[in-house]
Amino acid sequence: MTRSERPKRLNLQQRSALAGEAAAASAEVENALMTPSDLTAAAFFDVDNTVMQGASIFHLARGLHRRKFFTTREIAGAAWKQAYFRIVGVEDPEHVAEARSSALSFIAGHTTAELEELGEAIFDEAMAHRIWPGTRALAQLHLDEGKRVWLVTAAPIEIASIIARRLGLTGAMGTVAEHVDGVYTGQLVGDLLHGPAKAEAIKALAAREGLDLARCSAYSDSSNDLPMLSMVGDPCAINPDARLRAHAKAQGWRIHDYRTGRKAARAGLVAAAVAGAVTGAVAAGVSVRGRDRSAQM
Repeated sequence: MTRSERPKRLNLQQRSALAGEAAAASAEVENALMTPSDLTAAAFFDVDNTVMQGASIFHLARGLHRRKFFTTREIAGAAWKQAYFRIVGVEDPEHVAEARSSALSFIAGHTTAELEELGEAIFDEAMAHRIWPGTRALAQLHLDEGKRVWLVTAAPIEIASIIARRLGLTGAMGTVAEHVDGVYTGQLVGDLLHGPAKAEAIKALAAREGLDLARCSAYSDSSNDLPMLSMVGDPCAINPDARLRAHAKAQGWRIHDYRTGRKAARAGLVAAAVAGAVTGAVAAGVSVRGRDRSAQM
């Protein structure tokens, strides 16, 4: 590691830790749930292509756009900043910071109440029928065993909490968008809850709740979540990408694939595209612009 590289890596670790701590602090336990009988074990589920087919942020963004929550220009602007960062902005700290802050910039000026209310409707119309029955059954199995179950996702905490509540899970940890007096500023608290940040979130939650990670389970479809999967005693690959499948086989981890061969191939391509955009901002922006452009032809 060169001297110039060290501060950048440390900064990334700090952002991941802050994102993880913010997500853990926002994780809500449903009051209606019975007190779990197993207090030291829990299960953690990624959402996109693990619990739900496709990217939750894409379904959310499309639903919000249909409801005029933001304009095509706003989402396209966020998409452009993300794409520019990935292509030419890696070495420029200003571009890195701008791309990061633009991840959820299109919700700036809107209230948390607005997003939560619309999120409920969007779940019903675009997400509920995309839940993988097999993954939901696994989550229910953990609940039946008296364990708590949390979602851990890069999606906004607001939509993650809705999904968890609708599925009867304990709670959720997601990307935390900054808001002041209930109004979004367009900035993130720390960083996206992605990759190493998920592991930091679980670590913080485990410390707060007294969990023994060696007795916990984690589920994901993506090799990006290897930090999360590797920190628990019972990791499981769900609908895995090629790298995760190979790693899971080598490590003797459980593997479940609920897709048909054709769906698996198509989902692998979509997952790779969405992972490149991280939050789905690029995917949503390109989709919206492409649809509008085709309508004009």
